[in-house]
Amino acid sequence: MPHTAHRVETRTVVVYSDDATVRERVRLALGRRPAPDLPELRYIECATQYAVLEAADHENVDLFILDGEAVPAGGMGLCRQLKDEIYRCPPVIVLIARRDDGWLATWSRADATVLHPVDGVRLTPVVVDLLRRRS
Repeated sequence: MPHTAHRVETRTVVVYSDDATVRERVRLALGRRPAPDLPELRYIECATQYAVLEAADHENVDLFILDGEAVPAGGMGLCRQLKDEIYRCPPVIVLIARRDDGWLATWSRADATVLHPVDGVRLTPVVVDLLRRRS
């Protein structure tokens, strides 16, 4: 009888920022399992717009977290591109520097925004809510 490996269920989260520190803060803020009723998170870190689009095309993404302050491609423009190009696009959170940027996030069709600097108190409940709704 062949041995079958037990497959662990995960949720795939794409984290985009040109700043490695921002990507790390997101990972550390959420940890491996942000809520007991959700599977572990698998992170795909992207430093470029191209890498995000590749992940969107080739991975089963459950959530995008995009840095609205990234350069040269900001997270809001990238969010709008994802929403325009992906049928039933997974939820997108855009990290914004100023509360006043909320109107831009509406234009980008982001599902949620979280203010910089990234911390678990603000980010985790938003991520958990969007992942639960997606399940």
